[in-house]
Amino acid sequence: MTNAASQTTSSFAALARLLRYARGYRRQILAATTCSIINKLFDIAPEILIGVAIDVVVNQETSFVASLGFDSAQSQILALGALTFFVWAGESLFEYLFQILWRNLAQRLQADLRQDAYEHVQRLDMSFFESRSSGQLVATMNDDVNQLERFLDGGANAMIQVVVTVIAVGAVFFILSPLVALLAFTPIPLIIWGAFYFQRKAGPLYADVREKVGDLSNRLANNLGGIATIKSFTAEEREAERLRNSSEAYVTANRQAIRVSSAFIPVIRMAILAGFLATFTVGGMMALEGTLNVGAYGVLVFLTQRLLWPLTGLATVVDLFERAMASTRRILDLLAEPVKVTDTASDTLPHPVSGAVAFNNVSFHYPNGTAGVDGISLAIPAGHTLALVGTTGSGKSTLIKLLMRFYDPQQGNITIDDIGISTISLKSLRQAIGLVSQDVYLFEGSIRDNIAYGRPEAGLDDIIAAARQAEAWGFIEQLPDGLDTPVGERGVRLSGGQRQRLSLARALLTDPAILILDEATSAVDNETEAAIQRSLRHIRHNRTVIVIAHRLSTIVDADAIAVIDDGQVRELGSHTELLAKNGPYAAQWRVQTGQSECPTPA
Repeated sequence: MTNAASQTTSSFAALARLLRYARGYRRQILAATTCSIINKLFDIAPEILIGVAIDVVVNQETSFVASLGFDSAQSQILALGALTFFVWAGESLFEYLFQILWRNLAQRLQADLRQDAYEHVQRLDMSFFESRSSGQLVATMNDDVNQLERFLDGGANAMIQVVVTVIAVGAVFFILSPLVALLAFTPIPLIIWGAFYFQRKAGPLYADVREKVGDLSNRLANNLGGIATIKSFTAEEREAERLRNSSEAYVTANRQAIRVSSAFIPVIRMAILAGFLATFTVGGMMALEGTLNVGAYGVLVFLTQRLLWPLTGLATVVDLFERAMASTRRILDLLAEPVKVTDTASDTLPHPVSGAVAFNNVSFHYPNGTAGVDGISLAIPAGHTLALVGTTGSGKSTLIKLLMRFYDPQQGNITIDDIGISTISLKSLRQAIGLVSQDVYLFEGSIRDNIAYGRPEAGLDDIIAAARQAEAWGFIEQLPDGLDTPVGERGVRLSGGQRQRLSLARALLTDPAILILDEATSAVDNETEAAIQRSLRHIRHNRTVIVIAHRLSTIVDADAIAVIDDGQVRELGSHTELLAKNGPYAAQWRVQTGQSECPTPA
């Protein structure tokens, strides 16, 4: 199968997938389609009435209308006038109805598609987000959905009405004159072939256009998110040039698609002219010879344009259709992305949660082949603090991701209070865990909104108590608007230390049985680190705490310290015990405390 034929098949396959997705809208689709059909039947009726009127003027008492019981020519004209009024009124009514139905369907379907896509994306595991850019995802859930909406707004109705026109007008032609009908319909195969030929040519081009839109969206999102870095390195001109290149790539892709689609109308116009001239000349000769009624000739001439000219709209329809199907494929492919971490369990952790955590021979490796963990077994008694230390990429954060079920282990299992985490719902699991990471994400809104993010219903006293626990209340009450102070996008109006304390307060407000600090103090100032350490001394009582840290001075009070290297536990014990072993931990401690020189890299 050629690429062009494959593209055509792919487009109609995408349409079939869309119809399966929209099966809940069958009544609306049927109603909208019915109104489109009736509107088009009313639309072609005036041309027929004009031919009938000509027949009345020429033949008067022997006309077709006279045979219906209207004796005088005047009464026949009046009857045709009344019928014309109802035809135009009916056309207007059903045009209003199909516009309302199609547009409402487009709005409802695009809203549901975007919502379903977003909810599905939220269920995907973290490996999906690590392999996809946020710009591409935003383009799919926004631009692609809007492209489908534009097709449903006008393109679907146009496709239906073209088919109705060909069938209805064709029936009238063959009733009045099979010979003229044959001549008038001769260009139609060429027009249809041309439409699909251009569709096959344009299909891959529009798929490329959609990819370029995603690239452009991703470039904009990355640059706006990293504006401080761009400014600090005076890279404005370089980034503007990179954006210009992405924008020009989009323009070039669109230009190629436009060049192909724009060639359709001039080619098809000549095919239409051939059909019209055939009807005009052959039908005229037949009317002069008396083998064709003059009124019927008028109907044929008027209907020829009504038959053929709308086919030029196939260019626009095919353009809309191909763009929409390229977008539909991306949307439905996103919806078809498999959810690897399933949330089918309905059981919950029994309350109160003690917080005993156990990793039992757990192994996991990332799909791209990067490091993970190999056969790790760790037991953390309820209310104890475990510190994880090791080099970057040793597997520390992987253990946290597995505990949070961002991924599922490929071997072994993890339990909380002796209950396998895969047997409980994700909501129950994650409500028992509070995560404070190095990379703090604050949502645009107020300080109050961000602290209460995990418990939106929390009262003022609880929010303030959590802020005090996190040593955040001191700076909050000094702000002009206090808890109502806007944090800005991603918290840009606050310092790094302030953002980190709000992140800790957000976690503490949910009162989790298990608190995870993933290098939460590695990127903050000494004052913030000291504040968080003071806070931890108070909040770790009757709570299981797991700390990932590079600064060993912050975890000397931990009940147990696990040294992770190359995905395995190399050492395990308290700070004092590990120093006594004089192993990797002791060596790193001496380096950080200045008791020995850092080894020279090989």
